[in-house]
Parts: sequence; structure tokens; C-alpha cells
Amino acid sequence: MDGRTALVTGGSRGIGLAIAQSLVARGARVVVTARKPEALAEAVAALGGPEVAVAVAGHAGDPHHRAEAVRTAVETFGSLDMLVGNVGVNPVYGPMVDLELDAFRKILDTNVVSSLGLVQEAWRAWMAEHGGSVLFVASVAGLRSSENIGAYGVSKAAVINLTTQLAVELGPTVRVNAVAPAVVKTRFAGALYEGREEEVAAEYPAGRLGVPADVGEAAAYLLGEGAGWVTGQTLVLDGGRLSRGR
Repeated sequence: MDGRTALVTGGSRGIGLAIAQSLVARGARVVVTARKPEALAEAVAALGGPEVAVAVAGHAGDPHHRAEAVRTAVETFGSLDMLVGNVGVNPVYGPMVDLELDAFRKILDTNVVSSLGLVQEAWRAWMAEHGGSVLFVASVAGLRSSENIGAYGVSKAAVINLTTQLAVELGPTVRVNAVAPAVVKTRFAGALYEGREEEVAAEYPAGRLGVPADVGEAAAYLLGEGAGWVTGQTLVLDGGRLSRGR
């Protein structure tokens, strides 16, 4: 990936940071975004400093922030070859029949609408003329019903469909794929396993939960030239969990 530039949203920690680390390890330069400047500064330092990584603080739902992030990639490193949409909020917990509709709108706007908006910015600014590769971070929650996180699952199902739609519309200039992780040991997913990790991991044929690096390695493959004939696909990263069929 020498000479290539990636924009990774939600890149200050967890899965986003692991993806950025995986790309930098292969020679890429990265622009990382998140809401908190302090966390982004730590991420840039962990990635190797401003020669290989810069940060743009802001909210994924803000169109001005998305435009600034794309512009920063092109102006700082001279290109925008890879785009990683790693956005996911889940501020509610419980059955959807009791869900406040405004909360549902917020989830869809952040997880789905902003993802499309980011691709639109990247397409207009660079990829329409030069090509590139897009990766969305979806979830296994988008592939089946999920107890108490249904709204999040619906949003990620939309991201999975958005992946196939954009792959058709933007091909052959741009490839578009997604990953769908199960429980990965991050702060975001902590409520799903903390205090009972062995019990949860026992449901996984691989015998453990995921770690961010598992997603980072898969992301590097899908974004790289080795996956040049792969587009419109969602790669499930679940340690075999869905294979149990329950």
C-alpha cells in the first residue's frame, strides 16, 4: 500500500484504530476521524506521527466535517485511495416496539445516512476520476434479529444493502465491500461480554471473542489489490458464531 492514502472514520480506538494500524503497517498514510481531539492525538502518535497519520475531529453526521476530512486527505497526502466507514452508534437498549422514534432516526442518520454522505464526498473529490476502494464496518446484527439492539441491527442491515448497491453503481471504478463482526472486545461492545466473557465465548466455535486486529487484517485484505475481484460482498467475522444456527 505504499503511496496510498486511507480515510478511516471512528479511527481513534477499537476497530477503527486497528484498521488504520493495519493499513499503515502496509505502507499507507491515513487520516483518522472521531469526535474527541485528545483521543485522536493519541491515535496519531500510536500510528507513527504526522508523517503517516493526521486527524480531523468532528461528528460523522456533520456534512462539513465529512467534507473537511476528505479534503484533508487529498491536500495532505495527495490522494484518497481507500475509504473506511466505521460509524456505529447504539444509544438505546430494549425492544423496538418501545423505541422512541427520534432515537431511531438518530441511529439511522449516523450509521447509514452519514456513511452514504462520506462516499459521496470521496467520489466527487477523488475517486470518480482516480478510482479507489470503500469498506463499511457493518455487524452480524445486520444479518439476523438481535435481542435488545434491534435498531442498531436494522441500521447495519441497511449498511450491508448499501454496500451492494454502491458496488453496482460505482463499479468498475470503485470497489465497495463490508465486514460484519460479531462481538469484538472493544469499549463499544463491552456491555455484551464484560463480566461473562467465558460464557459468551463458549458460543463461538473459534473458542474466543474477536479482537480489533482480527477486523484490521480482514479490512486490509478487502481494501487491497489482492481483493481486486471482490466487490459488493460482506465478509462475516464471527469466529463461527452464526454457524451454530441459533
